[in-house]
Amino acid sequence: MTERPTRGVVALEIVALAAAVTLCALVAGDSNWDLPLIATLLALSIISDLTAIETRVHRVAVSASFLAIVTAAVLVGASAAALIGVATILAGWARHRYPRDHLLINLVTYAWFPLLGGLAFHEITGSAGIGESDPAYYLLVFALFAFALAIDFTLIAAYSCYVERSRFSTKVRRGLLPLLPSELASAMLAVGVAFAAAEIGTAAVALFSVLVLVFQYLIGALLISQDRSDELELRARQLAGFQVALLSALLRTLDVRDRMTARHSAAVARYSREIAAQAGLSEEEQELVHTAGLLHDIGKFVLSDAILKSSRRHLNDAEWAEIKKHPYEGAQIVSQIDGYAPIGEIILAHHERLDGLGYPRGLKDDEVPLLSRIIAVADTYDVMTARDSYRDPVSSYEAIVELRRVAGTQLDPRFVDAFIEVLADKDLPYRHGEDADFEAELALDRRIHDVVNTGITRPSRSRPTSR
Repeated sequence: MTERPTRGVVALEIVALAAAVTLCALVAGDSNWDLPLIATLLALSIISDLTAIETRVHRVAVSASFLAIVTAAVLVGASAAALIGVATILAGWARHRYPRDHLLINLVTYAWFPLLGGLAFHEITGSAGIGESDPAYYLLVFALFAFALAIDFTLIAAYSCYVERSRFSTKVRRGLLPLLPSELASAMLAVGVAFAAAEIGTAAVALFSVLVLVFQYLIGALLISQDRSDELELRARQLAGFQVALLSALLRTLDVRDRMTARHSAAVARYSREIAAQAGLSEEEQELVHTAGLLHDIGKFVLSDAILKSSRRHLNDAEWAEIKKHPYEGAQIVSQIDGYAPIGEIILAHHERLDGLGYPRGLKDDEVPLLSRIIAVADTYDVMTARDSYRDPVSSYEAIVELRRVAGTQLDPRFVDAFIEVLADKDLPYRHGEDADFEAELALDRRIHDVVNTGITRPSRSRPTSR
């Protein structure tokens, strides 16, 4: 939950800003007040910030202002760089008018990181006698960029963690680590600008500024393109989630017509996942067979009540022909969902047999999909043992005997053996599927397949978030 900073925090920020202003005045004499150079760097910083390209999905703003301020700390000194940083923040706030709470922390941050970075850089180069002709000078420029970035990120992230009640480690993982490649490129650009300024002068900085702005535009355009692609993918997944919810609603409706459907679907899903795990199948295959188990009988929705609710043990040929359509109808329904075609294939074949006498296509042996063979075992067992089945239930022991009898002809022996091992340590309600809960299995399926938006929430226009 986001909160406003307390008066104590605001007072601390005001003190920090006042201290930065005081320090800036004390060390102002150490800066290089080259007005044309300062004006060039100030223009680069403000223009890049005002033209920053923001993405919606990843919540990243592409701006070269941080690069310009760090370069200013090298070329014109700490005080001048701090003034450029503060002026950039004020210019951005004048245009975008984001909350004053964010303005204050931005002013503190953009005053302190150029001050501390610039003072440290010039102290080291001055005391060690390192000049612009030394390679170590440009290594220190790179180190200054990293040092300033650490200060910048720490101040902003710590403030955000406070107001959002979030973890700093989460900010590092989601807000800093993904940006490190682009920050590395920015650091190399800062080294290039410093070198060009040493060799050519202010004109080179102006030329580099134009190139940096062009680079910013190209990177921003690339991110927007990626942003749109990711947004389309997200919308597609959301649509798929909505479609799955509709399928769940269909199953619930079917359960109203045929009381065993939802419990049976939950039991088959749970049994199938455990068979797959016992057989050593991958986590992805376990997830697929669980989802297919939940939806394997959805094709029965097309059956009439006369067939679905029939209490007769023997159906006539016409009714049996209708029953045999439900794997095909279920596969047709499920396959309409983007990404669910493999589940549709599993559902289509869940009544096939190894001996080729199954339906609807008469597949045999390895022609029957692996995961369909698992569902066939789970489905057969639950129909035999469930008390709400259309036939008189048998004991778990009797069902296991029957599974062993048809292993190799109707069912895959590998998965029959795996299921028997699963059942060995289970209690009676589990073995009869009585505790199978459709809502619980559906919730598990959603947790597996949920698309969670893990983007970082940052204050609107709180700062240029990617340089």
